[in-house]
Amino acid sequence: MQGTIDSGSTAWMLTSSALVLLMVPGLALFYGGMVRKKNILATMMHSFVAMAVIGVQWVLVGYCLSFGQSKGGLIGFDPSLLALSGLSHTKLYADKGVPELVFVMFQGKFAIITPALISGAIAERMRLRSYLVFIVLWSTLVYCPLAHWVWASDGWLFKLGVLDFAGGTVVHIAAGISALVLAILIGPRRDHRPGGGHAIVPNNLAFTLTGAGLLWFGWFGFNAGSAVAVEAPVSGAVAGLAFTTTQAAAAAAALTWMLLERLHQGKATSVGFASGIVAGLVAITPAAGHVLPANALVLGAIAAVVCYFAVQQKNKTRLDDSLDAFAVHGVGGVVGALLVGVFCFVPVAGVLEGSFAQLGKQLVGVGVSIGYCAIMTLVLGLVVKKLFGLRVTEQTERDGLDIAIHGERAYHLES
Repeated sequence: MQGTIDSGSTAWMLTSSALVLLMVPGLALFYGGMVRKKNILATMMHSFVAMAVIGVQWVLVGYCLSFGQSKGGLIGFDPSLLALSGLSHTKLYADKGVPELVFVMFQGKFAIITPALISGAIAERMRLRSYLVFIVLWSTLVYCPLAHWVWASDGWLFKLGVLDFAGGTVVHIAAGISALVLAILIGPRRDHRPGGGHAIVPNNLAFTLTGAGLLWFGWFGFNAGSAVAVEAPVSGAVAGLAFTTTQAAAAAAALTWMLLERLHQGKATSVGFASGIVAGLVAITPAAGHVLPANALVLGAIAAVVCYFAVQQKNKTRLDDSLDAFAVHGVGGVVGALLVGVFCFVPVAGVLEGSFAQLGKQLVGVGVSIGYCAIMTLVLGLVVKKLFGLRVTEQTERDGLDIAIHGERAYHLES
């Protein structure tokens, strides 16, 4: 498409892409601080390695399958988009005044962080080789079709009118539900105790808080950058709205989680505060450009309450969703995806105000995401288990994955 490059929008999209990529090291710190010191590197590598593996997959086939043209709205495909071979650096994305290669890279960062989120559910016990194979298959056969359905202009959920501003269904419900299925399939850690206990103690909560701060920082690019889908110029009013609602929801959720912990357990913990931040950010993601700031405060508070009790219920069971990927991302994603149908107003053409009709559409989007991701993750997990095995040996788990898999330790404090 010929046109003039909008330098302001292009600069914002480049910045947003970098901010989203920064979320991956943030996630690595967030997760790495909550495992035992013998598994820090292995846990952080699950996030970092996605930058390389999915970074390649996205260029080769991921973008083509997600945003190529389709006839039935089910999966994109355009031979010229394979390896981006047919994309000129001057070609613009739609009418946004942004080079399509910039849009490719922005969306590619979403594709990277989504499977990395899943790794929180299988921390300290999954084989690295199996994880690498799984995330390639999952990204190609789960993430890419879902992204096409929801975000591509000819995707069937997009045409239905399902709202997902920046990834409530495509990123968070997909990752959360898949994390739940994979956690069940791989089984709990050998030291896991229902109801808590002292067998598994986080090694460095300073890492976790730092990671949460980096996630909050990067999320402004995640949400406000997604204005590329709804307006031109991309760096205009809707981006400002999404930026503001992101801050409001995260702050309200963090505060609400602290209050809940103080009332329920007598102390407000750093882990709880960090979890509250992420719960609010997850929930506002599908709604960021569709709701008013006051409603974002309410949405964040509701998400914190629901996710808090989801974590409490999980802790009473044998389910070892190690780092609460399902309880925060899956549950928070569902809350946000549904509440956008309640709170949305009309910031852009084609968006309905909150109504039972819009809520019904959101329910369809949520139901489809849950069902598709659960079934496909189960199938892919079983295939990988059959071919390579999912779980490390008991001795490796006992010794720690850092030394057994990577031949390294995160700390050498005795030297």
